[in-house]
Amino acid sequence: MKHTLFLFDLDDTLLDFKASENLSFVRTMQQLGAGGSTASLFSHYQPINVALWRAFEHGTVTKDFLKVERFRQTFLAAGLVLDPELASRLYLESLSDTVVLIDGAIELCATLAAVGEVGIITNGVDAIQNRRIASSGLQQHVSFVATSEACGYAKPDVRFFEYAMNMAARPASKDQAIIIGDRLDADILGANRYGIDSCWYNPEQLANTSAAVPTFELTSLREIAAALKNMAVV
Repeated sequence: MKHTLFLFDLDDTLLDFKASENLSFVRTMQQLGAGGSTASLFSHYQPINVALWRAFEHGTVTKDFLKVERFRQTFLAAGLVLDPELASRLYLESLSDTVVLIDGAIELCATLAAVGEVGIITNGVDAIQNRRIASSGLQQHVSFVATSEACGYAKPDVRFFEYAMNMAARPASKDQAIIIGDRLDADILGANRYGIDSCWYNPEQLANTSAAVPTFELTSLREIAAALKNMAVV
C-alpha cells in the first residue's frame, strides 16, 4: 500500500455515535425523571448540541462549557427545571458504556494495522473516547488516540493533525498518511489544509456542497482496504 499511517475519525466512522447518543440520552433523562416524550426532548437537544460542537471547533467555546450548556439550553427550550451539570455527568457516564460498532470497523482496522499504523483522531472528550475504544474491541488494532482535549486544538485546525502525526510510533511522511472520516468540514477539510490524502466515508451518499475535496469517497467501510490497495498501483 502507498499509505502506512491511517488516521481514523471515531464517531460515525468506526463507531455509530448516533445510536450511542440516542441510547445514552434516553437513559440520562430516565435517571433524571424528566417525564414526557424523550423523543421530543431529544429533538431539542440535537441541533443545540451540533451548534455548540461547531462553536467549539471554531474556538469560540470551551469543551467544559459545551458539555453542560447543551443540557441547560435543552431544558430551557423544553421548559424543564432539571440540573444540567448532573445531566452532563450522567450522559457522559452512559456514553462511555454505550458502544455500537459500524459494520466492518474491526476488520478494517485489523487489516490496516497489519500493514501500517492505525491512529484515532477525535474532537471528543478524552477519557470518554478512550473508554469507548476499549469497550469496542478496536483497541488491540489502534496504536494511539489523538484527542482535541489533549492537543489543545480541534479538527480541522492543522495543529491538531500535526499533533496526531507526531504521536505515531513509526514516523510517516505526509504522502504516507491518510485521514478517513465522515465529516467534510472537520476530517476532509483538515486533510486538505494539512496536505494529506483523505477518504470521505459517506454511507448516506450525501452531496458534497462544501469546499472540502476528498481524495476518494466510499459508502462502506468494507470497501476501504481494497481502495487503498488500488491507490498504490495507479
